[in-house]
Amino acid sequence: MEAPRSWRAPACVIFVLALVAQWWSSSMAASCSFTISNHCAQTIWPATLAGAGTPQLATTGFRLDPGQSVQVPAPAGWSGRIWARTGCDFSGAGGAAAAAAAGAAACQTGDCGGRLECGGTGATPPATLFEVTLGKVGGGAGAGDLDYYDVSLVDGYNLPVVAVPQAGGATGGGGGCATTGCTADLNRSCPKELQVDGVDGGGGSGTVACRSACEAFGEEEYCCSGAYATPATCRPTAYSAIFKTACPRAYSYAYDDGTSTFTCSAAAYTIAFCLPPTGSNTSGVTPLISSPSPANGQNGAGGSTPPPAGNNGAGIISYQPPPTEDINGAGSADQPAWMTMPSSASKRMMPSSSAASTRHNQLWSLLLLLPALLLFHFKQELL
Repeated sequence: MEAPRSWRAPACVIFVLALVAQWWSSSMAASCSFTISNHCAQTIWPATLAGAGTPQLATTGFRLDPGQSVQVPAPAGWSGRIWARTGCDFSGAGGAAAAAAAGAAACQTGDCGGRLECGGTGATPPATLFEVTLGKVGGGAGAGDLDYYDVSLVDGYNLPVVAVPQAGGATGGGGGCATTGCTADLNRSCPKELQVDGVDGGGGSGTVACRSACEAFGEEEYCCSGAYATPATCRPTAYSAIFKTACPRAYSYAYDDGTSTFTCSAAAYTIAFCLPPTGSNTSGVTPLISSPSPANGQNGAGGSTPPPAGNNGAGIISYQPPPTEDINGAGSADQPAWMTMPSSASKRMMPSSSAASTRHNQLWSLLLLLPALLLFHFKQELL
């Protein structure tokens, strides 16, 4: 039996609404994940910063003990930075919130305004950065479907880091979805005038970071600014050459694109801090980098630590999207506090993807169908 005519239009409206709901849920689903691993001998505090036009991730800062890994999902088109802080203490008088309000640094390196959750604040140099712009949903061979990623020493160096894309098949700088990073301990070979010395408070004493020449001296020649603001005028310097020799695949200065930016269509990235270079691993941790080896063969931050007994292999913890209710500040000072803050402009960020604007256009196209369907429904009712 044919359905009553008055049912047909509402059914069409419901169908379109269902399509909109399905599209919305699929567009908000994570298209990529970052597994952040700590192979250092000490605790680190990884942090994330979203680029302009993309949302902050589910967590923007957390504690990661030796041997632990955390998996953080990211939506299609996301761009941003990931780094690790060292020597942090969020247990001072008044806690992390009071320290942040006063503008006091809570970490020896990579601090983000004294907060555990950086919430849109970038790293205070020097800090080794992983930078990425994810492609569109589904991947593929088109230029808009590719991820662009690099490890940067433009803002200086505090820890060795390796970035490993998982899966893929697109071509990239250096051939395929290449591993990139810096496994050398630049703190040991850092020129004296660039050294940042720490006091033993969990981050160690001695040299805890190596500044860029731009930060150390502020001259246009080193900062690629003013009269040196183009690739033709800003050339490698003796200081950037030290970084490049130790870490051939990492950015050593602002226009070091040719050997430092890679492309891939990946479903996931492993970002490993203090990973031993090939040939020097004695801890049982599987190396994630095969080439190139660092100049000195050094393993930063005092070696590596295997996952603790009782963990599920890699000991990976999965972060889920933040709950709707506000639980910011719950728990101890070292527990993640969920928040979504507007992103701030960063010193150097990869170009953002157009995937988000494409999804918005698709949504509006579906919504524009609704008035036509409702008009058709009322017309049918009057007949």
